[in-house]
Amino acid sequence: MPDRHPLFPRASGILMHPTCLPGSDGIGDLGAAAFRFVDWLQQCGQSLWQILPLGPTSYGDSPYQTLSALAGNPLLINLDNLVEEGLLGAADLQGRPDFPADRVDFGPVITWKFFCLDAAWQRLQIPALAQQRGTCDAWCAEQGQWLDEFALFMALKEDHQGQPWTQWEPELAACATEAVAGAAERLADAIGRHKFCQWLFARQWAQLKSYANERGVRLMGDLPIFVAHDSCDVWAHADLFQLDAKGQATAVAGVPPDYFSETGQLWGNPLYDWARLRETKYQWWAERLAASLELVDLVRIDHFRGFEAYWEVPAGESTAINGRWMKGPGQEFFDAMTEALGGELPIVAEDLGVITPEVEKLRDDVGLPGMKVLQFAWSGPDNAFLPHEHPQHAVVYSGTHDNDPTLGWWKHLADPATRSLVAEYAGHEVHEPHWVLMRLGMMSPAHTFIAPMQDVLGLGREGRMNLPGEGSGNWNWRLTEGAFEDAFGAAIGERLGRMTWLYRRRADQTEAVVAEPEPTWKKP
Repeated sequence: MPDRHPLFPRASGILMHPTCLPGSDGIGDLGAAAFRFVDWLQQCGQSLWQILPLGPTSYGDSPYQTLSALAGNPLLINLDNLVEEGLLGAADLQGRPDFPADRVDFGPVITWKFFCLDAAWQRLQIPALAQQRGTCDAWCAEQGQWLDEFALFMALKEDHQGQPWTQWEPELAACATEAVAGAAERLADAIGRHKFCQWLFARQWAQLKSYANERGVRLMGDLPIFVAHDSCDVWAHADLFQLDAKGQATAVAGVPPDYFSETGQLWGNPLYDWARLRETKYQWWAERLAASLELVDLVRIDHFRGFEAYWEVPAGESTAINGRWMKGPGQEFFDAMTEALGGELPIVAEDLGVITPEVEKLRDDVGLPGMKVLQFAWSGPDNAFLPHEHPQHAVVYSGTHDNDPTLGWWKHLADPATRSLVAEYAGHEVHEPHWVLMRLGMMSPAHTFIAPMQDVLGLGREGRMNLPGEGSGNWNWRLTEGAFEDAFGAAIGERLGRMTWLYRRRADQTEAVVAEPEPTWKKP
């Protein structure tokens, strides 16, 4: 057995965002279903739950374009728990809309959730809840360094009917001290409400994380390298980004043409002023990473290659074709993060796309595991994504949130040559491509294997989470209660657990001898 990495023992887990869970309020949340999912992970021998970014979403509902890099998404707050705590009455939830069970209809969900959270905020003011109000106030004071500016930003955004901050009055857009102080006084109630929602999220998330960790399940978060232009981060720290005098981006982020798009992907995020960040010893980034690691145990950094070189697209372009590569901060950045956080970085590098030897060297010099996606592995026996090519220090996926679920990929994207090669590599005719890729991932020498929940359930395109380049219709896939119960069934759970045991990915399989369960197959 190879030596175990201190941060990455041999393990496997599931990729699924909390919004995908079933529940009564139109979107998965941090309530009972999330705890049941942790129980299922433990029962099946899974020790990782990977999620997408947790920040408050905005236009397009993408968790990769959030209103804050530090705040939590209030849509994840479970309302039934608020009733149990006296912050809502049972009558407050009697008007629940009839939400779809298999997808998130974000518009009605947002209206309903914030209606209920507003009611809870008003209820918090009654004398009987003075103790909870005191606890909330104390937490808000502790988090004031980031929470004050976030709550003010959100209150101002509401006050301006949701307009981007660049369209506010010039003094407010520029964060002028006198204008900001006046707004904070005028919008005190709205600011308090947004702080209250963050307190609720933080409490519920902490309870879920503690529950998972106690059961041997670690949480892997996701940290996008870039932040949204219309965010508290850019508004309050404009000097750290490439902006003009009016706050508009002078150049934006994206990637050149690739597997996902012939014209590249034009993300539109403002680019960092890395020279300015260097002057501060990357303090904003250190605070961001530290805050993420308060919420999760490991962090996947999305678009890691941007630290070596990033694709700069002039503002105003309609596609990402006319961009150019610009050097990022490189090793110096990660040295600063290591010093600030005081130890080895619990980070996974998302190193997909246009990867050069320089990117690979940076990843390896920092000591980070990269990603291997099995859906990309079938060009020939020298493909680096094939299991026999995997290094031990890597994280293997059957697919990611940006791919079709494996069954959909097999039916719609895998050509006959690919199907033939998969069968030849597996050594048998392929009837269940999702289970074949999961088995190959489990067999890999890489220390970590992750499967999207859609692959475990054998879903096709109906289970796709995101189609890169599409501005709408993404992020809304959801487990129905029936599918959730099926996942807990003996057939799926035992099959996943057995495979996890067979390839020594269970947390209780150490170097010591482990009692082997009776095989379910019969000897000839």
